[in-house]
Amino acid sequence: MFRGRYEHTIDRKGRIAIPARFREVLEQEYGGQPLIVTNLEKCLVALPLPEWVRFEERAVEIPTADPKAQLWLRFFMSAAVECPLDRQGRILLPNNLREHAALDRTAMLSSMGRRFEIWSKDRLQQELARAQSEPDDHMAALAKYGI
Repeated sequence: MFRGRYEHTIDRKGRIAIPARFREVLEQEYGGQPLIVTNLEKCLVALPLPEWVRFEERAVEIPTADPKAQLWLRFFMSAAVECPLDRQGRILLPNNLREHAALDRTAMLSSMGRRFEIWSKDRLQQELARAQSEPDDHMAALAKYGI
């Protein structure tokens, strides 16, 4: 599982270093397989390839007659890009994904269990403030799932 929140710089070519702790998880739990990076609301989400494959297997079973689900899948799946780590532990984030997430020079990598998110620092700070503004509502939402 990925754990923690890290701030990293994006270089002029669009590469970002994956935190050492995240690289350890990728190596130990997923055999160093590439990441799949795609859009997610206001940020990007990175999933190890085996987790992405599990998602795809479930997604293809969603009926095409469900237009709302298909719309979201179109947004999420069509933007997916395979991003292998280079020798320095970096991935290249395509320009269209960087634009979607408003990423410039600094990004925050935030763990989410079997995946992690890549945020602009400003957007993540806004999102965290929003989470703190009404903690009871957010905790009630988690309670539905036994957390």
